Amino acid sequence: MSDLALHNYLPRVPDAALQEYIEWCVLEQAKAAECNFTPDRSKLDNLPPADYVSKLVEQFMKVKPDPIKAGLVAAIAGKEADKHNLSGLAIAADFVSLYIKYLIPKEGSTREQAEEILTKVSQDQYDKLNEIAKKHGVEF
Repeated sequence: MSDLALHNYLPRVPDAALQEYIEWCVLEQAKAAECNFTPDRSKLDNLPPADYVSKLVEQFMKVKPDPIKAGLVAAIAGKEADKHNLSGLAIAADFVSLYIKYLIPKEGSTREQAEEILTKVSQDQYDKLNEIAKKHGVEF
């Protein structure tokens, strides 16, 4: 297993790759957290990566299958992402990864089950980031 702390890798990934990774998180991986999100593409077309990601995340954050849980998870993910001292799109990718990771475990799980799910989600995120980074010429 690789080091799954994505914040260690995100600063090395170009903006185009981070954009692709964030899209994967909010469009595909978020489905496991019952966040079925369809972005309004008309508000995203022809935007540079930083603006595109900002608008995409803004739209995504409005989708809350459980508003109380989503609010708590957003606060936890934000606090953790702040500790990583990233900048630019890397901080957006870090926040989105953490937010989705912590939304996925369902209520009623034991601590062990939740940890197992979190580890699986972290591995999936690392694998996808690594795959996208390789397409953009970055090796971890």
